[in-house]
Amino acid sequence: MRAVDDERGDEPALSVAVPVFNEEEVLPVLAARLRPVLDGCGEPYEVLAVDDGSTDRTPALLEELRAAWPQLRVVTLRRNCGHQAALTAGLRRARGAYVVSIDADLQDPPEVIPEMLALARAERLDIVYGVRSDRSTDSGFKRRTAGVYYRLMRRLAGTFVPAQAGDFRLLSRAVVDTLKTLPDQQQIYRLLIPWLGFPSGQVAYRRAERAAGTSKYPLHKMVLLAFDSVTSFSAVPLRLATAVGALSSVVCLAFLVWALTVYATGNPLPGWSSLIITMLFFGAVQLFCLGMLGEYVARIHTAVQARPTYVVARDTGEEGP
Repeated sequence: MRAVDDERGDEPALSVAVPVFNEEEVLPVLAARLRPVLDGCGEPYEVLAVDDGSTDRTPALLEELRAAWPQLRVVTLRRNCGHQAALTAGLRRARGAYVVSIDADLQDPPEVIPEMLALARAERLDIVYGVRSDRSTDSGFKRRTAGVYYRLMRRLAGTFVPAQAGDFRLLSRAVVDTLKTLPDQQQIYRLLIPWLGFPSGQVAYRRAERAAGTSKYPLHKMVLLAFDSVTSFSAVPLRLATAVGALSSVVCLAFLVWALTVYATGNPLPGWSSLIITMLFFGAVQLFCLGMLGEYVARIHTAVQARPTYVVARDTGEEGP
């Protein structure tokens, strides 16, 4: 499917979706850097700041910024729904011919956006990924775990997953409209978007330190993201459970042969150690397999419920002047 044409009447040529959650410290810095970049593009644009249920001064600051920045559009969710849900709200409500998603922490530089847009138009691409060529500002632990994550995803989900590409990307209207046709479920966009197979390119950049505030993605959220990524895009864990079950059956058969041999030779070994170890081993295997199956069943349950991943309380883009 070819890239979308920019001529779309009164709709903006570019939308920028920014999920925000308790970002009162970084919002002024974000506006100071993002607005000059977008104004300099010479294109009609909009910025969708999706407030993911912030509890600090973020909503008030967004209103202050909107008063002086006509292109800023504030989408407020009724509660905290998570980063990917807020990103979904931004993508679904964006009106631009091209849509850029970027985090508010400025670790991904907004100055790269014009380069992304130029590359998409020059090569008629539907997706342009922002790829982190230099992550020296991240801790060694984060760099290693990120490397493990991307290698694992490429092994399980497919080699179409670009390495070191997060949620900083440019999408054409064709891609956004395709995403809107998918069921309203929790999406892992860094895997889903490459899976669609649209023509894509990459722009490399150096990942910066967080401009202000604290990270909203601690270790446990990164672990949950990795687990959701695996279970959403691969049946390998289920196959692994099957393989472990088959291996356990072989081990059990070997134990049975050994026990019968010992009994036939008249040299049974007294004690419960071997019995207890065997029972614990197979009990652990069964619990592992049941737990893995339960994770998939839980996702089926969530899909059948068909509950929305977010509820919008307010969208200033739908309000009158």
